[in-house]
Amino acid sequence: MQATGEQNKMDYAAIKNAAMTLRSINHKLRQQILKLLEENKRMKVTDIYVKLRLEQSVASQHLAILRRANIVSTERMGKEIYYSLNNNRIEQVALFANRIAAE
Repeated sequence: MQATGEQNKMDYAAIKNAAMTLRSINHKLRQQILKLLEENKRMKVTDIYVKLRLEQSVASQHLAILRRANIVSTERMGKEIYYSLNNNRIEQVALFANRIAAE
């Protein structure tokens, strides 16, 4: 294996982004939120915090972390905001993590 060269150059911005994303999902409560979204496809924050028996502020804080990491998507319908999984982003991160693990 070469120590340097084009083949071994890492995209450090992509690594930093992937690390931030992995940190965002490495939390038990956020994993519960993701599982709930996977099962229900799309949910309002009210439904999420009621289902998980959380305070609204706690659910909103964790959803904001997932939103900043682009793991969940939002869609506004009137006054309601619906959350859903961003499956493309989740797939990208999984592929990136697998690539890093293989090197």
